[in-house]
Amino acid sequence: MPDRVECTVDDTIFRNEENGYTVLTVRAGRERLTCVGSLPPLFAGEQVVMEGEYIEHPQYGRQLKVASCEVLKPSTLLGVERYLASGLIKGVGPATAKLIVKKFGMDTLDILSMYPDRLAEIPKIGAKRAAVIAASYHEQLSARQAMVFLQSYGVPSSLAVKISKIYGDNTQRFVRENPYRLVTDIDGVGFRTADRIAFSLGLAPDSSYRLMAGLSYALSEAGNSSGHTYLPMDELLRQAARLLLQDVEMLIPCLQDAMINKTMIGERTGEGMLVYLPQYYSAETEVARRMRELLNTRVATRGFDERDVRAFETASGINFSPTQRAAVLHGAENSAAIITGGPGTGKTTLIKCLLTLLSRDGDVLLCAPTGRAAKRMTESTGAEAKTIHRLLEYTGEDGAFSKTTDNPLKAVCVIVDETSMVDIFLMRSLLRAIEPGTRLILVGDADQLPSVGAGNVLRDLLDSGAVPSVRLTEIFRQDENSMIVLNAHRINSGEMPELNRPHSDFFFERVAAPSQAAQTIVELCRSRLPKYLGLSDSVRSIQVLAPAKKGDCGVYALNSLLQEALNPYTFGKKQLISGETVLRVGDKVMQTKNDYQLAWKRGGEEGLGVFNGDMGFITDIDTEDRIVTVRFDDDREVIYEDQSREALEIAYCISVHKSQGSEFPVVVLPVTGGPPMLLCRNLFYTALTRAKSFVVLVGREDVIASMVKNDHITQRYSRLAQRLSDTGM
Repeated sequence: MPDRVECTVDDTIFRNEENGYTVLTVRAGRERLTCVGSLPPLFAGEQVVMEGEYIEHPQYGRQLKVASCEVLKPSTLLGVERYLASGLIKGVGPATAKLIVKKFGMDTLDILSMYPDRLAEIPKIGAKRAAVIAASYHEQLSARQAMVFLQSYGVPSSLAVKISKIYGDNTQRFVRENPYRLVTDIDGVGFRTADRIAFSLGLAPDSSYRLMAGLSYALSEAGNSSGHTYLPMDELLRQAARLLLQDVEMLIPCLQDAMINKTMIGERTGEGMLVYLPQYYSAETEVARRMRELLNTRVATRGFDERDVRAFETASGINFSPTQRAAVLHGAENSAAIITGGPGTGKTTLIKCLLTLLSRDGDVLLCAPTGRAAKRMTESTGAEAKTIHRLLEYTGEDGAFSKTTDNPLKAVCVIVDETSMVDIFLMRSLLRAIEPGTRLILVGDADQLPSVGAGNVLRDLLDSGAVPSVRLTEIFRQDENSMIVLNAHRINSGEMPELNRPHSDFFFERVAAPSQAAQTIVELCRSRLPKYLGLSDSVRSIQVLAPAKKGDCGVYALNSLLQEALNPYTFGKKQLISGETVLRVGDKVMQTKNDYQLAWKRGGEEGLGVFNGDMGFITDIDTEDRIVTVRFDDDREVIYEDQSREALEIAYCISVHKSQGSEFPVVVLPVTGGPPMLLCRNLFYTALTRAKSFVVLVGREDVIASMVKNDHITQRYSRLAQRLSDTGM
């Protein structure tokens, strides 16, 4: 049972108006207590009932973490006067509050609610000022009523603040009428939250609102969580029926209505009826159309021929294989081309060659999906590479860029590295900015995990056969004692890696139990690897990757252990508790979702947008204002306040999926078992190819063997390949 405290507000220490997060002191009898949580605006002297749980803050001591707050109506003339004079109501100060209470007494709040024009009866308050006072009072009252209403249906206070700010006076009407609109209107509200509210309000389990919301949610989750651009109709109906606990037949009329109204797009193919959300259908069809247009456009510059390639080889002291030479020549002969291959196959050398030869005709632009990948591209080529968002000049609005069809990139060629990470929406934005006559060269490893976002772009482009492509298979980057590249290719071919060759850079430590493996990983990161490898900054050099998020060797558990081992709390160290996460100065952190409005600075440069997968370190924490400063790997500095900070997570350990496009000097990977759909070959291969200099596997050999054997690749529903093929449009 939550703790219930009836108290009087003493003082507001801190308040964030964006999300309502408040730190205030109250008096409950003789006890003075600190309360924290998302709350409506409160004034000193106001009577409230708080419900929540007591927590022990490491710096500030005992606090009540508030889950809900009920504001009691002032019961005395002094209480009414103090409320009006609190500063919450525009146009009312202490003197005006005294005049209003003197005139209307205990009826004051009823007058403000029902007959606000009567304020004009008071000398010095005219009709215009009375209207301002009434509007402000109504706004405060509406916000409080919305908070109480939402909290009574189990909505957390932080979410209640967000909902009431968006819906305003319409909160109760909108939510009572159709609580499922919250799922699409409010970021952070899932279907199950809306479902709980709906049942509390008495909506029937088979209401059309609920069935339609369940269908939409199932289709949306297919894109957000599984990367599908569509679902076969039968699969969509099965998933939605399972979510809603309804018969499939109940959902068919709703799905038909959605397709008629174009809130879902149905496409009949030889595979049956496929169902898209409009934004996915639009993105997939536009990528196919623009790629075809690009392929049918002649390049504007002469490029180069085989003699130029051989001259580059002579000048660089290298000797391309026939396959590598063919890959380079594809860049001269075609308006679009793909170069794919695993680690050590020479992709970086080919980018340098293309950059050198094509630059003679004009600008060659280099880009990659993430800041880490772009930074690595810059280091390997000696030329500036940008993130795709930065190259396209992101504007701060969701998916909006300055560089587009009407304002295209000016270059003879655009080269994209780590293309396997590019989802269908980012590819559409990139293609919109490619001017006819500009070459587009896509480089990536098609055997890695697909993009976190929807689509399977690189694989689809290759499978279509429409885009000229070369697959590199020969290994060129191979030191005498290096086993990382060799083992990655062995795994990709379904062979066991060679473990623990003397003086190698690829080690396996046998540990039976997951809990013991977790402790071994901590010791490796804290002392053994820094000492063995002579690492001056082990936190930056070593990255732990985990196949799963849960379990003893999952992301969550390992991060907790690694934070305490590598950056423990000491007296005087600044830290902040944000939800269930403890953030400390010096912590390695990751942004876990796209935030298009979050501002950053880098030297004299400023911009908007921090994106899923960006990694950095906490450089400062303002504990009073609850502000966290992060410097990302590409030197952007970002200030996080309460709402934006929800997307910030500790990153001593990250999932293999989140590591895509990154390269770390040292990778530590637990191999301790788990769901077969996670412990598969391409996840194992992706993890190992993130390591530049050293790999340590911790766990069991039988798990390694099962991962190598498990070549199951979860199907992503996407029709980009078919749309690009001769028969697919």
